[in-house]
Amino acid sequence: MFQARLAEVQRAVDAMLGARLAVRADVPVVHAMRYAVRGGKRLRAFLVMESALLHGIGDMALPAAAAVECLHAYSLVHDDLPAMDDDDLRRGQPTVHVKWDEATAVLAGDALQALAFELCCDASLGPADRRVDLVAALADGGKSVHKRQEDGGADGSQQPDPGGACHGRGCAACEGTGQHLAFKPDVEDAGA
Repeated sequence: MFQARLAEVQRAVDAMLGARLAVRADVPVVHAMRYAVRGGKRLRAFLVMESALLHGIGDMALPAAAAVECLHAYSLVHDDLPAMDDDDLRRGQPTVHVKWDEATAVLAGDALQALAFELCCDASLGPADRRVDLVAALADGGKSVHKRQEDGGADGSQQPDPGGACHGRGCAACEGTGQHLAFKPDVEDAGA
């Protein structure tokens, strides 16, 4: 069951990323972006999708799952650069800076990070305030959204909502629910 669901999420995320990148210009940076997001187990996306299911959101979370994968790919592209780890291979294939060049790798990584935020703004994710929360959570690891929950919502006039958009570690509102996993790009899986 786990393998089947993981494969389902992989296909869905790959399709979404393929569609989002297919409309981009036919230039080396976009080719490098496509190269950087291909493959992988999509475990981070799986965690987002499963967390969403726990909260009754379901497939609506697909753009957020794809965003986490873009952010992860960006971090790998930049981590592989000569100024960082100077890796020549990733998943048995040449790294982006080896296959293209260092400047293309930097730009492709930056563009993947921007795409992650663009995906968090997708209208299918719900109302604007939810999308703003997703962008904030992706940008700062959930601290700003967690603070908003502690303060009683966006304007401070509401009681914290246990079902709200809190993604902070140790938050009493979402402790034990797995909700705080949804936007944590630092969750490592073997062989990433």
